[in-house]
Amino acid sequence: MKNILIAIALSLTSVCSFAQTTNTDTTSKNIVDTLKKDLFTAPDTVQHLHSKALSLIPPAALVGYGAASFYLKPLRRVDRYVYHEADQHNFVFRKHFEDYFQYAPPVLVYGLNLVGVHGKNTFVDRTLIYVMAQGMLGATLYTFKHATHRLRPDGSDRLSFPSGHTANAFAGAEFMAQELGGKSVYYSVLGYAFATTTGVFRIYHQDHWLSDVIAGAGFGILATKGAYLLYPYIRNALFKSKEAEKTDGMKRKDLMHSALLLPSYQNGALGLSFSASF
Repeated sequence: MKNILIAIALSLTSVCSFAQTTNTDTTSKNIVDTLKKDLFTAPDTVQHLHSKALSLIPPAALVGYGAASFYLKPLRRVDRYVYHEADQHNFVFRKHFEDYFQYAPPVLVYGLNLVGVHGKNTFVDRTLIYVMAQGMLGATLYTFKHATHRLRPDGSDRLSFPSGHTANAFAGAEFMAQELGGKSVYYSVLGYAFATTTGVFRIYHQDHWLSDVIAGAGFGILATKGAYLLYPYIRNALFKSKEAEKTDGMKRKDLMHSALLLPSYQNGALGLSFSASF
């Protein structure tokens, strides 16, 4: 467990140094212009929002591990072993920093955007995706926590499965990876480092078992990947119907402008002259 935290710390150090280097290149950009570009321009970005269905398999396997811990005694023995090891070698801070770490990835996404590091989607698109992911995740966590009634390691309540902090952290980490991973792999590493640290701290603070944390990670990643998978269909359906209405309106307007009805007078008789172009 110590080796895991050391690896996370080293990852954070290297990524932070990279972020500082990147920041010096971007802070000269005008924040107001960046916001205007991001908020008031809405190019069609649906084609960039696709997420492969096969990518849902690894997080689904994490959820499966957590669910199997209810039925397989060896997995519960692993939970208790990790709990006792964390209890005997607890070196984390008493303060629950994971309460803040879980929100770090999405905050970084929007913060980096302010200094000119743009993701693959506009503010509106990525915000709607994040809200969709959080909605699906919230409903899932509420359902499973109240359905499983697993007792927490510290005995405080029976809402242990799955870990909500971990789920939220990994949902944000996947959000950061989706938006900024194409810019540099370091952004993905940074997001997942915060998420992993959140899960480790939940175990050391005796709030969750190992299987709770593993399942929470799976649920979080699934929620965000699911949002990226579903959002293009919803957005396309809405914008196609609006574009169709706009096109029909323009056609009717063109038709009105192309038809002309005028009075005429010929050989002492009044009449009407109609002309139209097609």
